[in-house]
Amino acid sequence: MRELVFDLEYSPDNNAVADILTANPETKIRSLSCHVTPDNLWRVDHVTGGQSALDELTDTVADAEYYTDCLARRDCEADWETQVLDRTDDALVLYSYWSRTPSCTSIPHLALDHFGDGLIFQTTWVGHRYEWRIIAPDNTTYHAFRSAIEAEIDGTTGVAFVRVGDADDATPDDGEASLTPQQDAAVRAAIEHGYYQTPRGIETYELAEKLGIPGSTLSYRLRRAEAQLADAYATDHSSSTHSSSTHLSSPDA
Repeated sequence: MRELVFDLEYSPDNNAVADILTANPETKIRSLSCHVTPDNLWRVDHVTGGQSALDELTDTVADAEYYTDCLARRDCEADWETQVLDRTDDALVLYSYWSRTPSCTSIPHLALDHFGDGLIFQTTWVGHRYEWRIIAPDNTTYHAFRSAIEAEIDGTTGVAFVRVGDADDATPDDGEASLTPQQDAAVRAAIEHGYYQTPRGIETYELAEKLGIPGSTLSYRLRRAEAQLADAYATDHSSSTHSSSTHLSSPDA
């Protein structure tokens, strides 16, 4: 299997969901499932964050002008619905469904048009950055698909293609700092050759040459590993940080 990873970057005041996520950096939307047919799109998303941000998102996605993943910048008159499947103080599960119209185009529909059935979609939305990961058969070529996305997106949204490669480099999305062997090797090599020193002891392209891999592949592996390790660090230290701040504010301290 091959994967394509790319980011959408929304400009401020052009996407209500992106604006809410940017104002609440602790809030994140991850897809639990995403399915597409030539005529329909439906997906389930898991949202984590503070209660006020979740309240805002609940109100926003219930608005009649909101269409999940529709790239059109107008009301495209689709049959659409979003329902809250579950809600707690710090999590929200959303189900979204809409039918495709001639003026409604989505990334999953573009992928279906170019690659056919049997695709896997994974998304993570933090702030104005909306990361997509599409897994497709080994013989998939992405050039026409990339051109199609760039043609559909207007000036309010940027797109950056991160990598095309083997899906074996995927990081398990289980909340743990579990790196793939490729990511582990990349991080260890970066440390050994002074990549993280100040000033840097080696540049990305030089380290990639030593490892015998493309520079884009090395950058991707390091970025994914760093994000995974940072998330794990923040999770591990959140409770201790809270305890320390509570202790320092105590009048008995």
